[in-house]
Amino acid sequence: MLFLHLIMQRNFLIVAAIFLFLEVYIYQAIKTLTDNFWIRTGYWVVSLIIYGIFAYEVTHINRADRSTTRAQIMISLFLVFILPKIFIVLFLLIDDIVRTGGYLIGLAKPTENFFPERRKFLSLAGLGLGGVLSALFIDGITFGKYRHKVRRVRMNFTNLPKSFKGYKIVQISDVHSGSFSDPSKLEHAINLINEQNPDLVLFTGDMVNNVADEFKPFIPLFSKIKAKDGKFTVLGNHDYGDYVDWESASAKKQNLETLIDYERQAGFDMLRNEHRIIEKNGEKLYILGVENWGLKPFPQFGRLDDALKDVPESAPKILMSHDPTHFDYVVKKHPGNIHLTLSGHTHGMQFGLDLKNIKWSPVQYRYPKWADLYESEGKMLYVNRGFGVLGYPGRVGVLPEITLFELS
Repeated sequence: MLFLHLIMQRNFLIVAAIFLFLEVYIYQAIKTLTDNFWIRTGYWVVSLIIYGIFAYEVTHINRADRSTTRAQIMISLFLVFILPKIFIVLFLLIDDIVRTGGYLIGLAKPTENFFPERRKFLSLAGLGLGGVLSALFIDGITFGKYRHKVRRVRMNFTNLPKSFKGYKIVQISDVHSGSFSDPSKLEHAINLINEQNPDLVLFTGDMVNNVADEFKPFIPLFSKIKAKDGKFTVLGNHDYGDYVDWESASAKKQNLETLIDYERQAGFDMLRNEHRIIEKNGEKLYILGVENWGLKPFPQFGRLDDALKDVPESAPKILMSHDPTHFDYVVKKHPGNIHLTLSGHTHGMQFGLDLKNIKWSPVQYRYPKWADLYESEGKMLYVNRGFGVLGYPGRVGVLPEITLFELS
């Protein structure tokens, strides 16, 4: 978001030249396929309107905005109408590179090295690919972000007390309530959670995008989540209000306290570098929760030692820590012997391939552990794909997730 903003503000002429290059190239493809005046004119009219809206949104975004609506519009326009054009141009460049190379090395004259049928095929293929990509992003906005999926994970604990065999824990993460305008559209997802009949529900951070009031309309909905032994939550990087400007430090602090209170009203117990004990028949399971800990510039408020205070080293423990980098940099090496860490944060970038045997997302180049279960040094990390959306208000390929763990 800020990247696009800076580009448009500081390098407007360069960006305009790039977009003009794209449009001229694509218009050549349209000319190749049709000579209809209205289609050609309509293309330019629609393109100019879209670029106008896009430029306006980018140049007017600022940290004073509490809402993320402007960012969502900007990113959606880019992904639906601009990014696919880059792929279209790549197809058209194939033909131009072949023809140009041919006459540069003297194999043919420009007039002899033109194959209109090949050009027509590549134009059609490029426009078709761009159309498919646009359709996927539109589907992700309209339907994809509501296609919540339950993922079931059987988790083995070597020291699990018998009373907790078959114990069911639901994890959700990254609700980003400010990205949704209508709480009722998430009713089906809340019903999915309750259908799992969980013993415990754990939320691993980022309830909002920027400010506490985003979650207020969602309190009645999230109050409907039921769990026999309670609902616990931790803070994610977005929950601190770091991405907007505040009148004072006290106003920012009050926003955080308000969010914690709103989550309490929804039935969640906030763990801030502390733990809770679930006890059955005299046997105990420890639930630890730390504040956000991520690589800079993300805040590092998590204090694992505080959360482990008075917790036996041999006891079964589950840690909630929003950012998965905390696992590799701190948790797995810690002498506290934490068998399972639950994280979120990555969202699977809300785009990629998420099949049984093929998993890819651009986010993996920033977070090697970006989705599913990982093991390292005898410790386990599960990264949830997220419940909501941020920035791009949709999901393509990587669906919103509700994770059901069954302990054994």
